[in-house]
Amino acid sequence: MDSREEISQELLAILACPACKGDIEYAREDQKLICAGECKRRYPIRDGIPVMLIDEAELPT
Repeated sequence: MDSREEISQELLAILACPACKGDIEYAREDQKLICAGECKRRYPIRDGIPVMLIDEAELPT
């Protein structure tokens, strides 16, 4: 599987940050989903699957 596999726009449209319920943006090069809401957490994508767990997210710098 390509490590730079695309996340579908349909999936992005329904995802929300589990911490603050903000919208999610896709950072393809970093393979992260980034909260566009209040908390700005960065969620990893592993093997093409978004890991939307608060404990797995990186906090903003």
